[in-house]
Amino acid sequence: MQVVITGGAGFLGQRLARSLLKQGSLPDRSGQLQAISKIILVDVAAAGGFDDTRIEQVTGDITDRALLERVITPQTAAVFHLAAIVSGQAEADFDLGMRINLDASRLLLERCRACANVPRVIFTSSVAVFGGALPAVVQDDTALNPQSSYGTQKAIAELLLNDYSRKGFVDGRVLRLPTISVRPGKPNQAASSFASGIIREPLNGQPAVCPVAPDVRLWLLSPRKVIASLVHGYTLPAEAFGKSRTINLPGISVTVAEMVAALERVAGKQVAARVEWVHDPAIDRIISSWPGAWDASRATALGFVGDAGFDDVVRAYIEDDLPAA
Repeated sequence: MQVVITGGAGFLGQRLARSLLKQGSLPDRSGQLQAISKIILVDVAAAGGFDDTRIEQVTGDITDRALLERVITPQTAAVFHLAAIVSGQAEADFDLGMRINLDASRLLLERCRACANVPRVIFTSSVAVFGGALPAVVQDDTALNPQSSYGTQKAIAELLLNDYSRKGFVDGRVLRLPTISVRPGKPNQAASSFASGIIREPLNGQPAVCPVAPDVRLWLLSPRKVIASLVHGYTLPAEAFGKSRTINLPGISVTVAEMVAALERVAGKQVAARVEWVHDPAIDRIISSWPGAWDASRATALGFVGDAGFDDVVRAYIEDDLPAA
């Protein structure tokens, strides 16, 4: 079985690849387990730390048709489409966001259609597809009303994947991710970057700035649970999704103040005191347009599992990503 991961050099792409290598197999269209023979990581740069012969790395522009023809073939059984321009960057550079978040998704789906083997395509979407006047708890079928270019691009790609699945070109699954916390590494240009930074930086002995008010509520999921959800979303049979291939994944509804309180409980007052509150209206506008909670009962019924609480998310980062002293 051949697997393609776009955005394969990103932290989620690399973790997914390692999880799949460890697992060793995935079900085919008939539900029979097949050994993973190759995982192709596609990104603008190569990932480091892989010495497994099943890994192939391809660098280049995901909007390059020739690149897509090289990496997606009639032998491709699974595509995990993780490549994206993050929210803040997509808002600042409209053309780049449209090209990578929307145009590349359409080109990828067209390549899958041309191969005519109906691969399973897992697409990661976002809370940013919602916005405006929202109910207290967003439902799977709440009307899409994004308030950012990033959210708009993700919403259009969701609809495309559902239609390509309806037509039988691909077996698509859209997994709407909560904001991911705690991301390892350095801050990025996502509007939600602070949701990791206010935990990650203090734990690494560095100050952190929170640009939104303490009572701003976020819907969060840890990297551990994201990877488990991606794999689980692939393994489900097509008929489990019914008429909608889009699912709101389980998460934790938590205010920023509650996040810092969890950090204090796990790591102590001195660590939590490294968080400074400096309001940024531009970030606040984007974040405040996103839902702080949604109904994940459909996902839970399908076997997806979220984190038990934000204290567990902090501990998971310490165990998985905090450099040893």
